[in-house]
Amino acid sequence: MLFKRSLLHELVTTAIGAFLVLFGVVIAQRVAYYIGIAAKGSLASDAINTLLGFSMLKFLPMMLSLTLFLAVLLTLSRWHRDSEMVVWFTSGQGIASWISPVLRFAAPVVAVIALLSMFVTPWATMKGADFSNQLKSRDELATITPGVFKESRQADRVFFVESFDELGNVVKNIFVQSVQHQRIGIIVASRGHRESAENGDNFLVMQQGRRYEGKPDTPEFTVTEFERYAIRIEAGEVKQKPPNTQAKSTMDLLQEEHDAKNIAEIQWRLALPISAFVLVLMAIPLSFVDPRSGRSANMMLALMIYVIYNNLLSIMQAWLSQDKISPMVGLWPVHLLFLSLTVYMFYRRIFQLPLLPRWWGK
Repeated sequence: MLFKRSLLHELVTTAIGAFLVLFGVVIAQRVAYYIGIAAKGSLASDAINTLLGFSMLKFLPMMLSLTLFLAVLLTLSRWHRDSEMVVWFTSGQGIASWISPVLRFAAPVVAVIALLSMFVTPWATMKGADFSNQLKSRDELATITPGVFKESRQADRVFFVESFDELGNVVKNIFVQSVQHQRIGIIVASRGHRESAENGDNFLVMQQGRRYEGKPDTPEFTVTEFERYAIRIEAGEVKQKPPNTQAKSTMDLLQEEHDAKNIAEIQWRLALPISAFVLVLMAIPLSFVDPRSGRSANMMLALMIYVIYNNLLSIMQAWLSQDKISPMVGLWPVHLLFLSLTVYMFYRRIFQLPLLPRWWGK
């Protein structure tokens, strides 16, 4: 009882720490990615948090899977390294005795991974795509970032706004350059705001400014001072596309025609919890630390196995979606390969043999 309680406590503590580190790394990478897009003017800054939330939901199953793998591996490796495992072995606890408490710890997380993979991730993908389409359909003024020049979609206007007020309703120090009928117009104004007409058209209304207009390479130009000047802002038109396979719900995939892409997507969603289960079992024999091979040898091998496992699943999914392999085969050979490798590792550890047999002489 003490053995299981001590193991469960350390597994939970290590899993929380590993998940926080992975979550921090992934969220930092995604924030940098979206900030880079927003800095170019292709994304409104107020949309970053929403897109970041949908993106993190899509990455959550893989983060939880890697968290389980690392939690079991790091915990049992420490017990081997600090000779605590020797104490449990001498008290009659063999390596097979670790399977039950480890699975008891991992089972709820694997169930959460299955729930996320089958239902939450497709929903997040669909909502993220819908939100991206809404952003594309917004008018050009909505994507302007203070202090950044923004070119219109038709490349006939350039906007610049120095700052917004606290509520974001009034803009200050506006610059607009437009090209019409081979004439360049430049408008500068001290302040402005957005207005919507009764028919739904949006306008940028500028106050207390000047308009300069003339032909390039000629001395012809005019200067007009105004108290109020309005520019019509056109909303973007986005063609509605049918949802891709990743955005379809699992029920829709099961009810639709079972073509290669649908089958590949269903098997990929099933592969995430299955691979998490296999990796948790594999971490038990893989956690053995050989003092002669260094402390990080098993960690390097574990990360290499994790990368190879996921890459093989991705390759098989691509072949399945391209109808290069039979749906009956699918991704199952990859799971069977690594499950067989897990059984082999348990066999070698039970008989206290090295994981890699020596084919050469002693």
